[in-house]
Amino acid sequence: MTPFIREARREDLPAIVGLLADDALGKSRESLGDELPAGYAAAFAAVARDPNNRLLVLDAEGRVVGCFQLTFIPGLSYGGATRAQIESVRVAADCRNRGFGEVMMRWAIDEARRVGCRFMQLSTHASRKDAHRFYERLGFIASHVGMKLDLTARS
Repeated sequence: MTPFIREARREDLPAIVGLLADDALGKSRESLGDELPAGYAAAFAAVARDPNNRLLVLDAEGRVVGCFQLTFIPGLSYGGATRAQIESVRVAADCRNRGFGEVMMRWAIDEARRVGCRFMQLSTHASRKDAHRFYERLGFIASHVGMKLDLTARS
């Protein structure tokens, strides 16, 4: 099996959502079923329209076995540097520990360099210790503290 990275297509959406839901955190926040909620299709369309966003999949013999979103963020700091943000990096449970995650990350890093980004950044949940080790092995440094605010919660 020689997997390759390609742009996600609308018909990949159920597989992508399945990957996002396939862990303890994802099970509590994603909605799987016979028909996906409309919000997923709307988000897919918004990402597809945005020239600074790419939704990519790792395709192995016609099966989506991995996914990630790559976003380019122009900014003023560092003399107007552009950053690459990688999100929602997932590999199918039966394909983990086979190098697929590294294939995706190295492709994303190369792509960020190709378009002229100065940094690549990501956030990962504090409970994902295996992911932390994986990203550190690729050269990422835990240099910042991330914070989130749930805008749907009432205070």
